[in-house]
Amino acid sequence: MTENPITRRTVLTIGGASATAIALAACSPSGGSAPSSSASRSAAAPSTSAVPSAEASAPAGGGTEIAKLADIPVGGSIDAKLNGAPILVSQPTAGTVVAFSAICTHQGCIVAAAGKEFDCPCHNSSYDAATGEVLGGPAPKPLPKVAVSISGDAVIAS
Repeated sequence: MTENPITRRTVLTIGGASATAIALAACSPSGGSAPSSSASRSAAAPSTSAVPSAEASAPAGGGTEIAKLADIPVGGSIDAKLNGAPILVSQPTAGTVVAFSAICTHQGCIVAAAGKEFDCPCHNSSYDAATGEVLGGPAPKPLPKVAVSISGDAVIAS
């Protein structure tokens, strides 16, 4: 009976194959880019908004109220929802409000409000909170705008 001893070459081959498999797994998306997988990835997304999350409601004058103007710091931003979809609302200057979809244009993760910018926790894309333009990271396009206006003390999505 002859046993085949494990050689250094065998150990290195197995180790190299294992390292390659781990590297490929780490570089691939963890659940695809389907919208259903973004919800599970967004659960761990940090929220740095000044207000936990503004839920939309219907004001008397039409449109959908997404936040109170006083809840959005001047020069800052908040996370909100419009008809259940995540959005980001920013007040770059006093009395000027803009809003954007919170779905990252890279792989569909939920982007979080972070003061003067919006940050994607999945692959570190960042966006300008005043314009939605990409500041850095792999995101290929700016965030889509959401039409908003101010009515009294409320921010209304039309």
